[in-house]
Amino acid sequence: MKLFSKKLLTILLVLLIVLLEASCNIQSPKSPAAKAPADPNVVAKIDDDVIMKEELEKRLLRELYPKEYEIFNEEAKPADAHSALMIMIAEKAMIAEARAKGYSEDEATSNSVKRFRERRLINLLLQNYIQKMKDKIVATESEIDQRVQADPNMSRTRVRRIIENEKARKIIDQYYNQLYEKFHTKKLSENYTKAVQIHQRLLNHPKTPQKLKYIRSTQIKDEMTTEEKNIVLATYDYGKVTLEDWFKTLCDFSPPSRPKNLGTTKGVEQFLNRALAMPLYLAEAKLSKLNEDKNLLKQVRDYEERYLLSKVNREISKDINEPSAEQLVAYYNNNKEKFRIDKFVKIDVVWCPDHKTANQVKAELDSGKDFESVKQQYSLEKKIKPFNAYPNREGLFWKELWQAEPNDIVGPIKGFHRQGIKWRVVKILEKNPGIIKEYSTNMDNRIKNAIMSEQRLILLDKHRSEMLKKYPYEIYHERIKDIDPMDIP
Repeated sequence: MKLFSKKLLTILLVLLIVLLEASCNIQSPKSPAAKAPADPNVVAKIDDDVIMKEELEKRLLRELYPKEYEIFNEEAKPADAHSALMIMIAEKAMIAEARAKGYSEDEATSNSVKRFRERRLINLLLQNYIQKMKDKIVATESEIDQRVQADPNMSRTRVRRIIENEKARKIIDQYYNQLYEKFHTKKLSENYTKAVQIHQRLLNHPKTPQKLKYIRSTQIKDEMTTEEKNIVLATYDYGKVTLEDWFKTLCDFSPPSRPKNLGTTKGVEQFLNRALAMPLYLAEAKLSKLNEDKNLLKQVRDYEERYLLSKVNREISKDINEPSAEQLVAYYNNNKEKFRIDKFVKIDVVWCPDHKTANQVKAELDSGKDFESVKQQYSLEKKIKPFNAYPNREGLFWKELWQAEPNDIVGPIKGFHRQGIKWRVVKILEKNPGIIKEYSTNMDNRIKNAIMSEQRLILLDKHRSEMLKKYPYEIYHERIKDIDPMDIP
């Protein structure tokens, strides 16, 4: 009986090992392993969407950068390719769920995406037109000479830019006039008086009293009748401009920059030219098939996804309660190190284009050469002065700096440079451990933000996990195994 039990136990252990190995090879919940797409740059797939290697590298770089609005955890592990990819997949799932719930159909989302699409489409149209007319916007040397003689304090570079901007604006104005004629635009001046009356009513007699006197977009929606909204101010071959369109254009401008003469028919007509510009440009862009531009369509889709993701994140966070005074004090007392202030290392830096140059810089400094002269010879940033480096700006590179002592030359080490990571050699000038203050109520906002940020991350992680279980996905591990965040250019 004992022998049989041992055999049975052995069999059970073998089965358990087999099951564990099988579970480790599962690609994702509800999704069997599938053949990887032919494109070697596809690193993951979720539903009909894919994530490209370049997208992952950009996201990984973003994840490495510390977020200054969060309390930096010096012991936190840096992001890796797999963890960054899992966040991206989860976000794709969250966006898919948002679409399934109809978030993309609600008025706020659809209007925001529509405005983004239209503005990008118009920008594309005007950029293409300016490119065709580029020979006509070049500033000649004689034109620059005349401006410089009139104002010797201006550099030739600035004068050139001013002249070319003026010429570009003139060409765009001429283009607008051409489209105005092309689409047989007609203004209905008989309706200007009604526009003046409605403008003055919304401005001076809003239904809800306002401290600041300007027309709000909510008034267009709630305080104008359907008949008023549909008053036509202009027509053209492919549509019309209504009083509602006119007011929406007005609300696109910040109150201080809005015209002051809209209480007159002349002011209404002048601003109508601005309200007409967008529909005329859009009509021309669509005729030119620019609305089918693949890059434009991707930009619009990316914008919609960012908008939906932001909306989902707000939904997740809406039920988080603000901590009480007692909770604030308790959290601070248990996490004082997080609230240490003014901890920094004062450093001077030679930024290097590559590792070989960084080694050369370090060797010359070790041989006794002056730091400033070496910096002027090799650095990508020759004008940079010594500065204070803080934990929440250095992120994963902080430890190497903090471990050194004043007058040490550290490197070659990497660091965040502009939008990427570069090699550098660093001279430590000063170390300041900072201080931890005793609790006071003026710290409450910072403590509250820390508490609520932690709660938000917990809820977000939970939601991500739920979405990953609901939406099948595939990760092509062979394609990400060699991605080193420290070597992303």
